[in-house]
Amino acid sequence: MEPIRVTFLGPAASFSHQAAVECFGSSAELSPRLSFADAFAAVQQGEADYAIIPVENSTNGSVVQNLDLLADRYGLYEDVNVCGEHYLTVHHCLLARKGLSQPDIRSITKLYTHPQAWGQCENFLAKFLKGIERQDVSSTSKAAEMVSLETQEHSGAIASRFAADYHGLDVLSENIEDKADNTTRFLVLRNTKSERTARLPFDAVKTPSVALKPRLTPSAEKTLISFRIRQDFPGALADALLIFKEFGMNLTSINTRPSQRRAWQYVFFVECQQFPTDQNSHGVTKILDKMQQVTEGCRHLGTWKDQLSTSSV
Repeated sequence: MEPIRVTFLGPAASFSHQAAVECFGSSAELSPRLSFADAFAAVQQGEADYAIIPVENSTNGSVVQNLDLLADRYGLYEDVNVCGEHYLTVHHCLLARKGLSQPDIRSITKLYTHPQAWGQCENFLAKFLKGIERQDVSSTSKAAEMVSLETQEHSGAIASRFAADYHGLDVLSENIEDKADNTTRFLVLRNTKSERTARLPFDAVKTPSVALKPRLTPSAEKTLISFRIRQDFPGALADALLIFKEFGMNLTSINTRPSQRRAWQYVFFVECQQFPTDQNSHGVTKILDKMQQVTEGCRHLGTWKDQLSTSSV
């Protein structure tokens, strides 16, 4: 059988690469992309069966670039839908080239990493590397790659041990993140018109380590819906949110991004949770039908099994 094709934000050895390996295993055909938009486009155009993208971090919050892509303001990704999620515990390390004459933290005079990593390691940086020159790069894996290629001995990177092993770097300090439970949630995307992923759905192809364990009661499902509202209509947002309550949906997060259609109009992203039963099996359809009456541009972005509701089983 042809291997499952999975794309992620590159370069290789990024946290997205690590999440893809954990989620789909080493037998999948993994391909890095230069941007999140490229990953979305690969799924839309059928070049990949799945994409795995970070959507939020427990320390730094939402990844707004991917919310903007999910908003799909220009209709570029109309067939892209969320079909699953994966939680990756993010452990940052301070990395340096192998064979340094002074292989310790005091030898570092310049640091590379992704902007989100600075915010996740503030305590360590303030204590041990205060005043050190910082250079933003496109990903933590790119930071590790740059240090591996540099001729200067005094450069370091904040990245994962996964990246250290991939690029042959030394780990000067491990688990330097501020919070031990620093976790990034990834969403898995598929093309709703793909016959291939319809035959091989995400729940059937993900690795056994992230597959749901058997349970006596149904696992919760999450649904993501986006919509716009009229800003000049009193109570418009409240009217929309009350529909979720009416159909027994527990709101787990609300995010907004500028609609770019009119100034100060926003796209709302509502993620909600429900334990499916025979009585509410058509709940999402009913919600969408009612929301069409009180919102603009309402869209169902996907329904999938809630990994958090099963993690302790």
